[in-house]
Amino acid sequence: MTDEHIAAPSTQYSISIHVTLDNKPGVLGELATAIGSVGGSIFAVDGFVAKGPALEREMVINCRSVAHQAEVVAAVEAIDCVELHDWHDRTFKMHEGGKIEVLPLCPVGDRDDLSMAYTPGVARVCNAIADDESLADVYTVRKNTVAIVSDGTAVLGLGDIGPKAALPVMEGKALLFKEFAGVDGFPIVLDVNNPDELIETVVRMAPTFGGINLEDIAAPAAFYVEDELKRRLDIPVFHDDQHGTAVVALAALENAVEVVGKNLQDLTVVINGIGAAGLAIGKILLNAGVPTVIGTDRRGAIYDGREGLNEAKQWFAENTNSAKRAGSLSEIIAGADVFVGVSAPGVLSIEDVKNMAADPIIFAMANPDPEILPEQVEGIVGVMATGRSDYPNQINNVLAFPGIFRGAFDAHATDITEGMKLAAARAIADSVDPAERNAQYVVPSVFDKTVPIKVAAAVAEAARAEGVARS
Repeated sequence: MTDEHIAAPSTQYSISIHVTLDNKPGVLGELATAIGSVGGSIFAVDGFVAKGPALEREMVINCRSVAHQAEVVAAVEAIDCVELHDWHDRTFKMHEGGKIEVLPLCPVGDRDDLSMAYTPGVARVCNAIADDESLADVYTVRKNTVAIVSDGTAVLGLGDIGPKAALPVMEGKALLFKEFAGVDGFPIVLDVNNPDELIETVVRMAPTFGGINLEDIAAPAAFYVEDELKRRLDIPVFHDDQHGTAVVALAALENAVEVVGKNLQDLTVVINGIGAAGLAIGKILLNAGVPTVIGTDRRGAIYDGREGLNEAKQWFAENTNSAKRAGSLSEIIAGADVFVGVSAPGVLSIEDVKNMAADPIIFAMANPDPEILPEQVEGIVGVMATGRSDYPNQINNVLAFPGIFRGAFDAHATDITEGMKLAAARAIADSVDPAERNAQYVVPSVFDKTVPIKVAAAVAEAARAEGVARS
């Protein structure tokens, strides 16, 4: 995310400053005024009692960009009665040394402990697994460990930045797996030259892991990588950029149609941006019973027979838009009930929304800037959702992937099926109390720790019903 995308002070650009103030009337106010005059927003100040000739303080200030951080620091340094000792960027500070670590689960305090945890006792467990490989899911980390795999070719909104630069994102994913579902995720970034090298590498390291979470791999290679790994491995393989987004989008839509008094089985849905996420959203909506799904891209509507379609878009063309409607997004959106955007900022106009069916549902999920801003269509839409945390109804993958893997592991599943994804979506939707559902609340909070528990239970049950559970 580039600095210019941040219009208001944000915690992602927050700084912490350590200052000494002369203990006399007005100095603290002068500091606050100086910070505010350059647009800084004081987020926190440590508590203090004013004693002695000077006060040492720690303050947190939200800024808009790296350049703005420097501007705020300069404003503080310019005050005669304030001495700035040091300051740091809180986001970079959080990432120092990484965000995860490996911890022991058993003590090694004496020779007896060592003889069981390692040699010679460990040989007994090794031999047992050699005789029955399924015991690796009982007596090793494999039973609860997912590999978070990326080649760094499509990171967030940053694009192809390479594997090392992608590592902080994979670490963050591991942090969320553990925090929300107790799943041990380990980041794996691969320096590969093509999808086949990525596939071969994952296949060779798969004995260590109980599941594979693919992340930030560019389309259309992402589709091939996932399909091939699912074919070759007997453990769950899940491309979160596709299916996590799709699961949460379906959950939000299930509740949104109730709010506006419509039914999934009667909807016309237009999806703008048929990449990894757009394709998966289309698939899950079809599986959920939505009758009319039309995809659009830079060249307009996608239909069977249109030239220049890659393999993924050709599948989409053959399975959607049965009427073979052609035209631009503005033409296709007319009369539609739902717009789902996983594309680019500003592609949907106010007039487009006005031309939709009554009480239109808009999921503008491009990040950081959505296809249309909520304030632009206030009073026009029935339900509005984005991918951002500063607006209501954030469609965030963290509602899905921790619970999905928790449920798959609990059932010792060999796969993550379409039925398991539908079950996850239903569990997320049901996490919003029907009595509380409204246009501003169709998806639960990402901090609701009951959501992954409900998702896990629903996914495990679906795994057993679909015959992919080993327990």
